[in-house]
Amino acid sequence: MKLNYFIAVLSIIVFASMACASGNHAGDHGSVDAIGQAGNPQKVTRTITVDMSDSMRFTPSTITVKQGETIRFNVRNSGKLQHEMVLGTEKELKEHYEFMKKHPEMEHADDNMVTVQSGKTGEITWHFTKAGSVSFACLLPGHYEAGMKGTVKVKADTRKSGDKK
Repeated sequence: MKLNYFIAVLSIIVFASMACASGNHAGDHGSVDAIGQAGNPQKVTRTITVDMSDSMRFTPSTITVKQGETIRFNVRNSGKLQHEMVLGTEKELKEHYEFMKKHPEMEHADDNMVTVQSGKTGEITWHFTKAGSVSFACLLPGHYEAGMKGTVKVKADTRKSGDKK
């Protein structure tokens, strides 16, 4: 328990210092707001299964959702290596990947990510608040460079505000 707490605190300090150094820290974690927010498991509108394999690919690698949807990603690791799925902007993922290459032993857990051991499954529940494109990737050293990344296309909600549930 103490080790998990220590890792969580260390992660917060490291990422806060990285954000401050890049000039993009205004009391939040930057792009997480740009890609949506952690979803309420009670309000999931759809479940999407994503497979991660040792061929360094996600299946599917392109996912389409609607703005306003809360998606449960059921993330399955069918490989023999550990993999992870991290949602973010492409810029943020690249920066985080470079950091992970320098600190491969670092473990962390945020609402926009899940690390999954071989043969296991994990979940991310995410509420997509803005239309556009959200990237996802495995940021373990070597995996991102090998092409383990994908895109969530978030289609704009074109309903009038009075039409929404």
